[in-house]
Amino acid sequence: MAFVDATVVNIAFPDIERSFPTTGLDGLQWVLNAYNIVFAAFLVAAGRLADLAGRKRFFLAGLGVFTTASVGCALAPSVEALVAARVVQATGAAMLVPSSLALVLHAVPLRRRARAVALWTASAALAAGVGPTLGGLLVSASDWRLVFLVNVPVGLLAWLSASVVLRESREHGRRGTPDLLGALLLAGALAGLVLGIVQGEAWGWTSPAVLSAFAGALLLGAAFALRTSRHRDPLVELGLLRIRNFSIANAMTIVGAAGFYAYTLCNVLFLTSVWGYSIVDASLALTPGPLVAVAIASPTSRIVDRFGLRAVALPGGVLWCGGLLWLIERVEATPDFVGVWLPAMVLLGLGAGTLFPNVSGAAVVAAPGSRFATATALNAVARQLGAAVGVAIVVAIVGTPRPEQALRAFDHGWAFAAICLGVGALGCLAVGQVRGARAPAPRVSPLASARIGASARRESTPSLR
Repeated sequence: MAFVDATVVNIAFPDIERSFPTTGLDGLQWVLNAYNIVFAAFLVAAGRLADLAGRKRFFLAGLGVFTTASVGCALAPSVEALVAARVVQATGAAMLVPSSLALVLHAVPLRRRARAVALWTASAALAAGVGPTLGGLLVSASDWRLVFLVNVPVGLLAWLSASVVLRESREHGRRGTPDLLGALLLAGALAGLVLGIVQGEAWGWTSPAVLSAFAGALLLGAAFALRTSRHRDPLVELGLLRIRNFSIANAMTIVGAAGFYAYTLCNVLFLTSVWGYSIVDASLALTPGPLVAVAIASPTSRIVDRFGLRAVALPGGVLWCGGLLWLIERVEATPDFVGVWLPAMVLLGLGAGTLFPNVSGAAVVAAPGSRFATATALNAVARQLGAAVGVAIVVAIVGTPRPEQALRAFDHGWAFAAICLGVGALGCLAVGQVRGARAPAPRVSPLASARIGASARRESTPSLR
């Protein structure tokens, strides 16, 4: 639900625009941007609170917030009300994502956790991938309000099922008071950073508004780092960033997400503007990629479990980049779905399913078990930042080309994405294999270090080589 709603509104956007004809594009775009900014801003705080308060409790609360906000979105009488409901919806999504994966990881043994993360991430990618298709079908059947109303029965069913089936889990030991000020500082820093990125093209990269957003993000980020180093129960243990696999895998998540979301946007724009596909036809043409990615994620995760991420890094990178190079070399202005487009989608799906879920798995499994929700949130933030950067750059590259320049413009966009994916695949070679053992206490503030050390002695956690 959380990942579907991050993309499904893209397809419903023209119909929303028709419902509010007096609102300009500058106002309507916040229906999209508000969700992405708030989702990224509150992920880490939500992950830490889930670790402390209980992941099942937080998951159920997130479901309730998300489902209720979906009703608000569907009934919104104005754009302002819709944006406000989307902010609440994004808050619920931020509560759902880290707590859901943390519940999964707590339920499986250590040796299968990387595979569990890979399958969870592949499911999230499938949800994001089919979001536009689902949105197109729902809008065609009714209007944009159905896009939000469909969340209500799904959310209620999920809440009832989770209440019965899921088992509670939380961080071991004494639950300290969460650092609420630190949470606000980090949320503000992430919101400023994402705001500057997503609005850079519209406002101008050197405009006072964008520069102020980046400056505010830098100042708030510095204040958060200082606060974290001194607080007895910090929101994010700085020691996590000193875990080699965790840091490298998250960095590669940013790079890979930039490429993934860049070519996804390129593909939609190309199909609709050059090949003349309708929104629904374009969405259906994109569906094979996510389906292939989900199908390949499970077998490749078994390889990663046994041999490590390095075993799939180069093959996955070759397949992923190969799909984009195929488009650059073979695509023409005349539509050819079977001969040109479908092979590219299969290659992209194979590459994405081989690398993307397993990189996230390497990042999350590298963290101590007591920090699963926090680690999941940090990886999700990395994905959101990469997506924002990739989309912003590819919009600047492709722009609005004249018809005779369209193919060349999209070739440049696909080339940018291929470079990102290639760099991400090569970076994955630096990620070591995760084995079950005791992790040394990270070097953080004395009080926080003592807490992590105590937690590490109570459970088997990954050590990294």
